[in-house]
Amino acid sequence: MKTVAFVGVGRMGANMARHLKLDCGYDVTAVYDVNREAAESLAEELGSKVAETLPEVTAAADIIFTVVTNDDAMRGIFLGSDGLLEGADGKTFINCATLSPGIHAEVAEAGQAAGAEVLEAAMASSISQAREGSLYLMIGGEESVFESNKKLLEDLSINLRHCGPIGKAAEVKALVNMVMNINTAGLAEGLGLAEALGLDLAMVREVFSQTGANSRVLETDAEDMVARDHDCWFSAEHAAKDSGIASDLAVAAGLNLPVNNATRAQYDAMVAKGLGGLDKSGIAELTFKGRGN
Repeated sequence: MKTVAFVGVGRMGANMARHLKLDCGYDVTAVYDVNREAAESLAEELGSKVAETLPEVTAAADIIFTVVTNDDAMRGIFLGSDGLLEGADGKTFINCATLSPGIHAEVAEAGQAAGAEVLEAAMASSISQAREGSLYLMIGGEESVFESNKKLLEDLSINLRHCGPIGKAAEVKALVNMVMNINTAGLAEGLGLAEALGLDLAMVREVFSQTGANSRVLETDAEDMVARDHDCWFSAEHAAKDSGIASDLAVAAGLNLPVNNATRAQYDAMVAKGLGGLDKSGIAELTFKGRGN
């Protein structure tokens, strides 16, 4: 069984590492995070070491997972000085964050030049699925690299889809999050208007669930919107970033996406108001009457 290491052990990365080690028996040899305390806590839990440098992570394992926040962070860990590609010959990198297709392609090209194999593994799931090994994973990369790592990816997922070459999984994930964010914004407006009209929100939610207004976010976010419970599972800041990725893809393709642009503006407004750390359901704070909108 190949050894594994992780760069980025926030809630998603840490729970993926826990699942692989505690449930599947993989040797998680090293962890690294800019949040040293988080890395130390997870390392103690899993019996791993805290890597002091990125090349130390690469040296410690056969397969390195990365779960970072944005393109700049990705560029920094791979393409900066003393990055993951130092001594990377024969290693495999599986990059799981929602990033632009361009940065995935940039990293894959640099990885190939360093003698490494690279996959993107975009995740359309949340923290509990990471811990349970029931992620929905969209994979981009060479078919042969996908096949050679398929067992490991299956151990992390309940659904696994190879989307094509590097960059294609990122494109599909951008579309997933674009539509999810649009649905979330639409639900917040529908419930906000329902409350302003004096309607019973439990009744409205039940009607939504049985009609064309139904959606996955109705199941996951509606109750939180009403209760103003916005503990973060997927942040408004990340929603703004991902809607922005979709917007950039549309511009490059010569398309105008007015609904996505309006949704992005709402999430950008949340960030500007200091609400970016709230869950995406917090968009209801902009649509319910009397909540500061």
